[in-house]
Amino acid sequence: MHTAALARSIPFFPYPRVFLSEEDSLTRIFRDVGRRGAFILQEDVRRFEENLARFLGVRHAIGVANATDGLLIALRAAGIEPGAEVIFSSHTMVATAAAIHFAGGVPVPVECGADHLIDAGAVEAAITPRTRAILPTQLNGRTANMDALGSLANRHGLAIIEDAAQALGSRFRGHCAGTFGTAAAISFFPAKLLGCLGDGGAVITNDSAVAARIAALHDHGRDESGNVTGWGLNSRLDNLQAAILDFRLCKYAGVMERRRALAQAYREGLADVPEIVLPPGPAGDADHFDVYQNYEIEAGRRDALREFLKQLGIGTLLPWGGKAVHQWEALGLRAHLPRTETLFARVLLLPMHAWLTGEEVEIITEAIRAFYGRGRCA
Repeated sequence: MHTAALARSIPFFPYPRVFLSEEDSLTRIFRDVGRRGAFILQEDVRRFEENLARFLGVRHAIGVANATDGLLIALRAAGIEPGAEVIFSSHTMVATAAAIHFAGGVPVPVECGADHLIDAGAVEAAITPRTRAILPTQLNGRTANMDALGSLANRHGLAIIEDAAQALGSRFRGHCAGTFGTAAAISFFPAKLLGCLGDGGAVITNDSAVAARIAALHDHGRDESGNVTGWGLNSRLDNLQAAILDFRLCKYAGVMERRRALAQAYREGLADVPEIVLPPGPAGDADHFDVYQNYEIEAGRRDALREFLKQLGIGTLLPWGGKAVHQWEALGLRAHLPRTETLFARVLLLPMHAWLTGEEVEIITEAIRAFYGRGRCA
């Protein structure tokens, strides 16, 4: 094994770099916003919303406090009523199901497919007379097969609300994640592809009536004239965070391409290791443009591999504490999803972020190869 693997620490995600990599620029933004006293719903938010909508090719983008609020608001704006069943993949963060729950709906977990995204066949099998929506999670920077889900939704009269928290810029057949249904939520958590320095999110939609409801719901139920039109939340995107996000959005194309290059490097280093199942590569198929929010693999002897990498200073992560949503007993989601449960005994996230170097990817892949006895160096 290459001795470089023992010579440095490779964290799963280097949080200080979120600030330190652009410290001068971020400090200038902070001073500009502070000196203007522009703290809540100022021009910075409006400008970022306009630029985000333009980037995604949608009519409306509304900044919110976080993506969980965004999903809840999107569900309510789409007309999900108490008791309505909403189908989602259990391979997601608990926030996806929590948004359904707090919107008054009933979360219905289903299996994911081989690509780790929601399985259309499992969705169809779960539809009942009480089903009102499908909520696909566009996971790890990949968009699900929205043709199949759209066909199901049209056939059964269901809404589609997308959890696009991890998929800004990801595309399926040329259309961006978040643009296929009634509305979608995006996350700007610091570790996301486009991250701010705290919590932040957005809701996007092409429906002007839905956009008006979203705008009211995220600001105490108030419309543009200040009239309270119903019960709402205090879930506004902070103006300082919006200014930071707008600055970073200008460079986002480069961020996506960098992650795709890193994903290709992982593939070249691990494609011939039979104990590993890799995500689709950047050139995997013409329908998908993946942006690799995470690099999620399946690994034989997963826990032993993780410990081996830890001893070498290489950070990894079990997604969401190592359990699918339906496996958290306290939530009371009674479901048996054998494919998803098998996946969670094997799934592992490798480092994937803007500051990861090609040399570090080589160190990681050499370490994995060594664990499985397939090292290329003595």
